Amino acid sequence: MLKRTAVATAYSVAKSWGVERAVSSSGWRGRRLLILCWHGISLDDEHRWDPCLYVSPTVFRERLEILAHGRYNVLSLHEGLERLRRDDLPPRSVALTFDDGFYDFSVHAAPAMAAFGFPSTVYLTTYYVDHQVPIFNLMVSYLLWKGRGAGKSLPDGTPLVTEADARLARKRFLDAVEPGTSAPQKEGIARQLARDLNLDYGAFSKSRLLHLMNSDEVKRLAQQNVTFEAHTHRHCMPAHPELMRRELRDNMTRIEELVGRRPRHFCYPSGNYRREFFPIFEEEDLLSATTCLAGISSRADDRFLMPRFLDHTGVTRLQFEGWLSGLYAVGRSATR
Repeated sequence: MLKRTAVATAYSVAKSWGVERAVSSSGWRGRRLLILCWHGISLDDEHRWDPCLYVSPTVFRERLEILAHGRYNVLSLHEGLERLRRDDLPPRSVALTFDDGFYDFSVHAAPAMAAFGFPSTVYLTTYYVDHQVPIFNLMVSYLLWKGRGAGKSLPDGTPLVTEADARLARKRFLDAVEPGTSAPQKEGIARQLARDLNLDYGAFSKSRLLHLMNSDEVKRLAQQNVTFEAHTHRHCMPAHPELMRRELRDNMTRIEELVGRRPRHFCYPSGNYRREFFPIFEEEDLLSATTCLAGISSRADDRFLMPRFLDHTGVTRLQFEGWLSGLYAVGRSATR
């Protein structure tokens, strides 16, 4: 905590001295692309349940206002990476990316970005596009978080009082689910868990909490300055190359069916990258792959290990502005 406070103070002083403005306008920043990443924009209280995965609509709108007021050049991911390669980026270049393709993207993120005229990229995982039920692992976690409280426990006696209890219960609960359990079977398990916790699963499902967009929503947004790229079919990175190739091809084929173009860019699910899969990316004619490694992209980066900055509820305005300008990236490099 003391270290974070000291770092925040140092950056605040640097900002007040005009250092951030100088870095933002520098040739160093001008030859780099900041790829921003989000996952979800809350429909309800998801940002309180998982602040590393979600931001509130208010916070997201504020981020877009910072981009607009700071005169950042928001490019599509494809244009940004192409111009990075050619070394002709405009000043303060940024690309906006979203992982997974949650339904809340169509409700909050897409309309907000359209109001600013910003293009965006969604790395879409496709299994839950065609199976319109809540994502099982996330719903289990949410239900356990939502159902916790004084004196609460699961039917087997597992305590559910604190957030730590909820996290431990999640691991035990998910570990008990048999491999190969189908999506409908998993939804039945989640429904029973909700009943055990006296929670209204039907209301959560009706609001499409923790759902991905459906095929019609993907098709509609593909016509509205949103580009859909690859993220595997089932949001996983199999260790075996042939299984990985199938995951990728299933995903890319389904996206092409939905939007009429084959993806050219890829994002590693949960940031789990494997260098041995680079030849597969080459075979599938992919141009880039992004990670969850924090950084600002330069021409020196491996195109299949592109860094991004993941924004979430715990990121302060000072930190967000520092990453946009490049000041935070410079500071991190200087202290390594």
